[in-house]
Amino acid sequence: MEERYEHKTRMHIEEMLKAKMLDKYVREEPMIRGPKFLARLRSHTVYENTPVKLICTVDGFPQPIVKWYKDDVILNVSSGKYMVESKGGIHSLEIPRCTTDDTAQYIAVAGNSHGQVSCQASIVVKRFKQEDESCPYAWLPYTAAMLPKIHYTKINITFLEKFGPVFASEGGSASLTATMTLEPNLANLQPEAQWYRDDERLFDSKWVKIDTGRGVTTLTIPTLFKDDEGLYTLRMVTKGGTAEHSAFVSVADGPPPVPKAPGAPMDIKIHDANRDYVIVSWKPPNTTTEGPILGYFVDKCEVGTENWAQCNDHPIKICKYPVSGLFEGHSYYFRVRAVNSHGISKPCRMSDPIAALDPTEFEKLHAKKLGGKLDVVSYHDEVEAEGKPPGAPSGISVSEIDRTYVVLSWKAPAYSSKAPMWYFIEKCLESGAWQRVNTQVPIRSPRYAVFDLAEGKQYQFRVLSANIYGNSEPSEPSATIETLQLKGVPSAPGQVIATRESDTSVLIQWAPPKEPNNLIGYYIDQCVKGSMDWESANHKPRKNTKFVVSGLTKGETYVFRVQAINEIGLSDESQESSPLTVKAALTHPSAPYDIGVLSCDGHSMVLNWKKPLHSGGSKIKEYYVDKRRSGTTMWREIHIPPVTERLYKVEGLTEGAVYQFHVYAANLAGLGPASKHSADFTCEAWTMPEPGPAYDLTFTEVRDDSVVVEWQKPVYPGSGPITGYHVEYAKKGTSEWTTANQTAVSHRFHKVTNLEVGTSYLFRVRAVNAAGVGMASMASDPVTAKAVAGSQEVSCVVDEKSGDIVMSFESCQISEGSQFIWKKDYKEITDFSKGVVIKTEGSTSKMIFTNADKEDFGTYSVSVTNTEGVSSSHTITAEELAKMLALSYEIRHPIIPLKSELAYKILERGRMRFWLQAEEISSKVTYKFFANNKELSGADPNKMGHDVSTGIIEFIMDHFTEENEGTFTCQITDGGGKAQSSLVLIGDAFKAALAEADFQRREYIRVKEGPHFSEFLTLQVGDDCSVTLVCKVANLKKESVFHWFKEDTEIIPDVKPDLGSGVCKLPIKLFSLKTAGLYKATISDDRGKDMSQIDISGKVFEDAINKISQLAGASAAELVISCTATGIQLQCHMKYYTSEMNITWYHGETKLSHGEKTVIGGTPAMATMEVIEPSDKDKGKYSIFITDPENSHKRTLDLSGDVYEKAFTEFQKLKAEAYAEKNRGKVVGGLPDVVTIMEKKTLSLTCTVRGDPKPQVSWLKNGADVEPDDQYVVSLDQGKFASLTIKGVSMEDSGRYTMIVQNKYGGESVDIVVSVYRHGEKIPEAKPTLTPKTIIPPKLPIEIPQPKTQPAPAPAPAPSPAPPKAAPGRGMKSPTPTRRK
Repeated sequence: MEERYEHKTRMHIEEMLKAKMLDKYVREEPMIRGPKFLARLRSHTVYENTPVKLICTVDGFPQPIVKWYKDDVILNVSSGKYMVESKGGIHSLEIPRCTTDDTAQYIAVAGNSHGQVSCQASIVVKRFKQEDESCPYAWLPYTAAMLPKIHYTKINITFLEKFGPVFASEGGSASLTATMTLEPNLANLQPEAQWYRDDERLFDSKWVKIDTGRGVTTLTIPTLFKDDEGLYTLRMVTKGGTAEHSAFVSVADGPPPVPKAPGAPMDIKIHDANRDYVIVSWKPPNTTTEGPILGYFVDKCEVGTENWAQCNDHPIKICKYPVSGLFEGHSYYFRVRAVNSHGISKPCRMSDPIAALDPTEFEKLHAKKLGGKLDVVSYHDEVEAEGKPPGAPSGISVSEIDRTYVVLSWKAPAYSSKAPMWYFIEKCLESGAWQRVNTQVPIRSPRYAVFDLAEGKQYQFRVLSANIYGNSEPSEPSATIETLQLKGVPSAPGQVIATRESDTSVLIQWAPPKEPNNLIGYYIDQCVKGSMDWESANHKPRKNTKFVVSGLTKGETYVFRVQAINEIGLSDESQESSPLTVKAALTHPSAPYDIGVLSCDGHSMVLNWKKPLHSGGSKIKEYYVDKRRSGTTMWREIHIPPVTERLYKVEGLTEGAVYQFHVYAANLAGLGPASKHSADFTCEAWTMPEPGPAYDLTFTEVRDDSVVVEWQKPVYPGSGPITGYHVEYAKKGTSEWTTANQTAVSHRFHKVTNLEVGTSYLFRVRAVNAAGVGMASMASDPVTAKAVAGSQEVSCVVDEKSGDIVMSFESCQISEGSQFIWKKDYKEITDFSKGVVIKTEGSTSKMIFTNADKEDFGTYSVSVTNTEGVSSSHTITAEELAKMLALSYEIRHPIIPLKSELAYKILERGRMRFWLQAEEISSKVTYKFFANNKELSGADPNKMGHDVSTGIIEFIMDHFTEENEGTFTCQITDGGGKAQSSLVLIGDAFKAALAEADFQRREYIRVKEGPHFSEFLTLQVGDDCSVTLVCKVANLKKESVFHWFKEDTEIIPDVKPDLGSGVCKLPIKLFSLKTAGLYKATISDDRGKDMSQIDISGKVFEDAINKISQLAGASAAELVISCTATGIQLQCHMKYYTSEMNITWYHGETKLSHGEKTVIGGTPAMATMEVIEPSDKDKGKYSIFITDPENSHKRTLDLSGDVYEKAFTEFQKLKAEAYAEKNRGKVVGGLPDVVTIMEKKTLSLTCTVRGDPKPQVSWLKNGADVEPDDQYVVSLDQGKFASLTIKGVSMEDSGRYTMIVQNKYGGESVDIVVSVYRHGEKIPEAKPTLTPKTIIPPKLPIEIPQPKTQPAPAPAPAPSPAPPKAAPGRGMKSPTPTRRK
């Protein structure tokens, strides 16, 4: 009953607390917090058939959901056996009737959107009540596990794929995945995947996502921060044990907001949260390359908003800051930014939300029993009491001391008044005067941080309680408290030692600083030796004094240093470690094997063995040999010191005794394991006449069908000298040995051929002497006939420059410590006194014969150590060597080839330049010039020089005279090469050169004294595509005259040359091929004349067109449509167009060319392409490409749909109008504008008309129709010749006559003014009308006859035949016609 009452009281307290929180903290609802167990499960031991109930209390927002598990299997609560209850934050699991099957471990897992937690308890169900007295576990406390021993199923976990180290930056993401197999794989016994970072358990949250199932587990970090750096460990936990794997995740600083700004701080923590303040701490970033940190800014943001506010006005230098001024009951996030001289860093990851609440809120709750089952839960200050001041607080203590603040706590007085109570804090320095601490807000919690204290000072504190009735007496003063004093950063760490870990990692260890000063951790920096480019190896402080630096480059040499950090900052760097090359750590070698006997004389044996398969990363330095009598167990060392070769003579043996031997190998890392003991060897002298076994078989040049075998000669020669060897081989797994060479070879190597690709073989060797074939050697290890992938052969060439014979080999494999071993006839080359040089660089090695002779023929081989048997060979025969020696001599004693023999050129001022050009010369070339066997001097005023890049060598003679007639010679020496060239200048050749030199000398004087061109003619293209000839003249006077010419025809420009400025320009209008030609310009006066000319053709013309194309293409507008009577025309307007430009038209992908269907052309302002008589097949996209040597400009128009229909309609209209215009009635000629005639004469107005169909002709006089009669005769002959004849004209016949010619396509009317005068009168001056011709439009719609077949191009209209008598032209007087009688 008592337990039930306590539980009920706790429930009332929780309910009262929940209600009070809603009243007192108006902003509690938006608080975000993960689940937390306030009351955990307790273990129970019960009897069979009795009830049991497990209860826990969970807090969190949003409200957590609780799930129940039994032995890691989710509980089936729907079975009816269990009763699960959830009310508020209280959750319970009840088993009404227990059985022994209910003995198990029960787990409650609470989770919400911000995480999950769990707690567990055990239930033990006893079968009989009598067991209670005799239970061996009865003395254990309730909290102890009381389960009987359970034998769990052993589950073996094998990782198939493991996650490796991750190197990322802030803001990125990372996933760690492991796949595994389970044996056995039971659905109800699946392992639990537990993830850890630096041994701290990780759970699913907004920062980390964990997904496990079906043999795969993945941890995903969606957004990386430096807080996420660390050693990540996966532990697969089963009832029978665990399997785990670890890898390091490195998170580097992301790009800073401004260059060289510091990295973001990390690991933000919130301490001592209270009603109105919290204390924020963090860790500083590393500053390997950035400037030192000047301080930090702390920001806060209220939960539910996105408004970050800066808490401190000035940067603080310590990594801890008390943030005050918070609102009680509100929840906040916090973050920190670092500052240096370059700027402010990005903020660190924001903290978890924290509420500004009184931590002693629970202590104020008071439960009062009213009797029976009733009780009341309330706050102490809500209990009614008499109105009086509270008692004095007591027990003042300090929970935290810093430089400028301390955190005080005290015991509240017994208080039963309903009136609110608060506290005052007073402080006292050594002076003894008490001062009230200004807290800004009332202190209601018996815990408070006092800020704004002085560093290194001693204080005492006391507390007073108060309410509305008054203050209490002061509490007893606290003990003297001294604030901390800023001691500075830690001292530098001690010696840094780097040791090998793996091919990509190094273990760093160091001594801690002598003055830690509240040490937080360490930063490790790394640097490639000699670069001084330091990088951070870790971006989050490490607490241990050792660290594995990962992600290094194999074979690279690094140095390391360490810095210690505390809340103030970073220490000085430690001394740098010794340089260390990254490679795998050394291990002990494996054991030797296959011990054999090579000779025995009855008192000693010569032993040989095979070297270990694994050297442990270091060369085998020595071997140790032990012996024992067969049948005994004690081994004895038989040699001191150890041997270095795999051949050892064991002496002091007993003849006839049987021995066993084993061998140890040792390297720098130490002694390896012992070999398997040898077979039993009997110490009996060998007396057979045949040789003993060969030994140390090695293999090189392994190919798909061959292998080269090498060996050492036998120690025991037999009864006579060894004369040869046989090589035998057998397929692996068989005992059928085949002899590779029927004839014994005298040397100790042999190439075995005709092998099967991919097949493994064993080899052995037998020596031969006069007595016969000796013992077989020990069989080799299996060798597979398969060439190493990518293997190459040795090449042999003669160097084209040095003449050396060079053998070169490039290895397809290379590793640290690999060496190239060159051999001649399979004996290592060690004698380099004869000019043999071996040079190795990277994966290529060369053997160079600098002084080869005819004895150097033979087989040369090379093998590469620390590879999978990479090797090759090349045989130089005596004939091949002779050819190479001859070529080498030619290269070393060359004749320098000349591009040009010695020639001359006359320069300005009459100077003579002698020059020649070699194919190639070096900077060490020397040369001499001779004239008639006399060496010429290159001293002033002469000049002599050369140009290595062009191979030109020259000599400039300042004054060339008659004395210089003769032979000129140049001798060249360059290394071992020589050359000579001569030039003969005598007779006419010398006279011509001398005359030219004299002319140039005079011309130089002329140019300097008379008018001349300072800049010769050039062709310039302007930005507007204008083309201009430009030159510049100098040394002018008023009388100087300038002229332009083209092909010797003078050009008169629109603008006269500007001789004042000296710049003369000639614009070339409508630049095209028609304007090309030879242009000249002359300038002259009484002092002389100068000329400049330019041939605008060839490359000059092409360059100008290319420049115009470039400018025009860039200015090209989009294509537009302009219809004509013959088709649809596409136009591209640009700065300038000429047909010589590289312009191409396309219809879709088809290139168009000028023809009957497409007419390509343009005007100076645009390029055009016209589709003649378009049809549906002409629809589609049209493009124009304007191309210059650098760019291509494209413009496109889609001629389809409505665009095409509209253009086609316009074309049809224009076509009809053109057809009508072509075929309408027209007056071709013959009619005058004005006719003057004397009275009584006959006037005949005759003209030619045309039209199709034949037009009709009518006549008007002053606007009225002319009625034909005897006087007025109207005729139309053959439909072409129309006339109006007026017989016996009178004065009344004067007036305006109109002739109308018309058919269905229209026509025209022509006016003739007729003026009649009397005999003897002055001929009047008649004036024509202003509109002598009027066009008559056609009848609409215009009908164009459609031919039955495809029409041919319309022929040009035939010219009208001339009338019998030519009509007078307009404006001329008509001859007086003859009157008919």
